[in-house]
Amino acid sequence: MPMIISVANLLEALAFSAFVALYMWWLQSAHPQTWLIFPAWMVLSFALHRDTPKTLGWRADNLWPATRRSGPIFAVFIAGLVLIGAALGAFRRTPEHFINAHRLLGYFAFCVLQQVALQSMTMNRLLRGLDNQNAAAVLGGAMFGALHWPNPVLVPLTAFGGSVMCWLFAKERNILPLFIGQTILGGLVWWAFPLAWHHSMRVGPGYYTYISR
Repeated sequence: MPMIISVANLLEALAFSAFVALYMWWLQSAHPQTWLIFPAWMVLSFALHRDTPKTLGWRADNLWPATRRSGPIFAVFIAGLVLIGAALGAFRRTPEHFINAHRLLGYFAFCVLQQVALQSMTMNRLLRGLDNQNAAAVLGGAMFGALHWPNPVLVPLTAFGGSVMCWLFAKERNILPLFIGQTILGGLVWWAFPLAWHHSMRVGPGYYTYISR
């Protein structure tokens, strides 16, 4: 029975990510209303697995330990992106994600949704399916990176960064520092790398249809 439960959890994580990819590449344009499947799937899954705010990572009781663990890691990532930006002439570009309040709030909300899907949903299932935090984090990051295909900037960055954030979630089970960190890092990625490289952070078919203004 434990083996069956582990396999079921692993398959659900893979199936959820596969459906995200299917939506991005086909359903989004052919059947846009299918986005409703995402919240329905997650709510049903959370209910069936008897998840609580704590297991989903929405908690304040360990916010300081989670922040203390993730803070230095995010600081290194931030410093690295600033150095990359300096090397690529980013100081001549406007950091739109940080000076435009509407864009910042919109991107923050998007990062919250991404982390709920990646951590509260996918990573929780991977942890139950693999029973190995490091393996689950690497697989979670790999799937996260694959969902940013074909963006040559985002695929490697999200695969590596996603693995690290999945590992942090496995250690502390707190999602709050993660979506804040992702918001900052994502804004820096948009600024540090030329638009011609990341096409305004687009993924899927949208990467190919991007027109620089």
